[in-house]
Amino acid sequence: MDALSATLKVAASGLTAQSERLRIVSENLANAQSTGSTPGSEPYQRKTIIFSAALDRQVGASLVNVASIDRDHSAYPTEYLPGHEAADDKGYVKMPNVNVLVEMADMTEANRSYEANLQVVKQARDLISMTIDLMKGQS
Repeated sequence: MDALSATLKVAASGLTAQSERLRIVSENLANAQSTGSTPGSEPYQRKTIIFSAALDRQVGASLVNVASIDRDHSAYPTEYLPGHEAADDKGYVKMPNVNVLVEMADMTEANRSYEANLQVVKQARDLISMTIDLMKGQS
């Protein structure tokens, strides 16, 4: 496989991984206030994503893959909301273990990584187009 095609494949794997990361962050942000519906019930549990690098022998380069999507097992914060449907007998509600600031930072990083991979795809596409134009001119 030529270097430009390999570059496209590596960048495409990065685009796919960052797209999945953005989806997970979006789910976390959307559920940042999702509590349980009954007293003492569990609220939304933050999702995490784990990447792995895998050598693609055909390409001759490492591609990024989503290894797993897991749950964050950190403790749930509690808030005193005595009138809430999920409040326990003392008036406390378990809140999701989602930190909006962490999620926003994750989203920014994933977005920048996605854009960087997209730029690689655009540059490789331009180089392939230039190569084809050069080959046409030599005929």
